[in-house]
Amino acid sequence: MTSRAETLGIVGASGFIGRELARQASAAGWQVCGYTRKAKPPDAGVAEWREWNEVPDFNGISAVVNLAGEPINQRWTADAKRRFYDSRIGATGRIVRGLSMLGRSERPHVLVNASAVGIYGERGDEILEEGSPTGTGYLAELCQAWEDSADGVARLGPRVLKWRTGLVLGREGEAFKKMLLPFRLGLGGRLGSGKQWVPWIHVADLVGGILHGIGYGGVTGPVNGSAPEPERNEDFTRKLAAALQRPAALAVPEFALRWMMGDFASAMVASHRAVPRVLLESGYKFRFPTLEMALGDLVGKEQASLSREEPSPRG
Repeated sequence: MTSRAETLGIVGASGFIGRELARQASAAGWQVCGYTRKAKPPDAGVAEWREWNEVPDFNGISAVVNLAGEPINQRWTADAKRRFYDSRIGATGRIVRGLSMLGRSERPHVLVNASAVGIYGERGDEILEEGSPTGTGYLAELCQAWEDSADGVARLGPRVLKWRTGLVLGREGEAFKKMLLPFRLGLGGRLGSGKQWVPWIHVADLVGGILHGIGYGGVTGPVNGSAPEPERNEDFTRKLAAALQRPAALAVPEFALRWMMGDFASAMVASHRAVPRVLLESGYKFRFPTLEMALGDLVGKEQASLSREEPSPRG
């Protein structure tokens, strides 16, 4: 637990991950400051909101978590790619400008800057640790530029963690909600061959790991924000269907994904067998180390409740 004198600044505090981070940080004793484009009153977990502008104010902030980034799960049009870049590299540039306005001793001591496992590119069955080489392709190059932009913060003195996140599972997450709908209707199935590895993580462990990384001074540089046991897409599909007590016999071929989603389909079928070596070696204990445990928490209780409400057949 940290001192209540310390303040955590969250860029993206109103988003799905930001809200969970604010809740956990507040419960752990942090004062939480969120950054927003429009003035907002304090709310659950966030004691103060500051304006997110070209030179944000980090005065009095002990640590910063930057979660800004246009969602990547859409068609990769030229306009979308511009937004992807501006919301990532541009946002980190604003942090650099804001920190440069403070004296070295006044600056936050650590920055956690979001990144993604997409930085590894398509890697098949290769186990990907933080020291693994980065890959090629549009998403890998975008993530590399994103991480490179955080080096501007490191040059100003703070310790920088580059958080390479996988698929985040949480009841409030839009990606997880969209995933659940077809499975609940019995229309779920694997994507492409289903052989690709999916690095997933429960949102409670994602933010728990971030707070652990902030507090543990030995954690620096790239960190894989994923659970210890990635799953092949076909196994992920089977386990999610089982948790929901629904069939999952369908499959979406890769050509259909490309027709529906364009270039983003390449990210949907890319294989990233990422493992969180840095978190594990630094002593972080995952609450949900297996997919069965995560799904049991997220959908198991809900499914059990629905089953109890179903009328029993008459004899």
